[in-house]
Amino acid sequence: MTENQGVSAFPLPPMQYINNYTDENIKRGRAPQPPPLIQDQYSMFGAPFTADDAIIRPLEASGIRRLYPQAYDHKRELKKLNHSILVNFLDLIDIMIRAPDSPKRAEKLEDLNLLFINMHHLINEYRPHQARETLRVMMEEQRKARNEIAEKFQSNLDHVLQVIESAKAAIPADLNLDSKLLVESQLLQASAATKEEPADDSHIDSLDQMMCKIVDDMT
Repeated sequence: MTENQGVSAFPLPPMQYINNYTDENIKRGRAPQPPPLIQDQYSMFGAPFTADDAIIRPLEASGIRRLYPQAYDHKRELKKLNHSILVNFLDLIDIMIRAPDSPKRAEKLEDLNLLFINMHHLINEYRPHQARETLRVMMEEQRKARNEIAEKFQSNLDHVLQVIESAKAAIPADLNLDSKLLVESQLLQASAATKEEPADDSHIDSLDQMMCKIVDDMT
């Protein structure tokens, strides 16, 4: 296959190509590389296209006669085409009743075909706007979802902080006094143990200072 055929970038059938993109293959770098960008011509549904073509090509590019002017209002022209289709359809029914073998029947069918092609082209010109609107709605939904997640997280955070504050408030107020008494008893035990040991002036002085500090804190 050549590049301008448009599908040459996929050496495997589509589903088999997609199955190569597993999490393990992507992690180990074994997934196939994406197809290269098409730089020249390609075909789609049997029609040739180039990379520089407009998204919505004019009718003249396909050799079809335009039934509306270059500068036009979509809504107004669609209404006119719809009215013309109804009128030509009624004419076709009249021809089928009066003279089914008349050559005018083929002419009316051609007219209806041209009218439908022009209407379809006008509708297709709304596709870029539809795509932008669809993308806007998708992004809006994503924004709402992220805001809801952020609000739920903030609510849980506030609840956790409230539980912590409640736990802190439930702590007894005399806990600090109990800790001071525990330190005092430990110091008294240490001083009693030092009485049995040989006198050490520096050690006694340090114990006296600690006892004085405890008495000052309690008063």
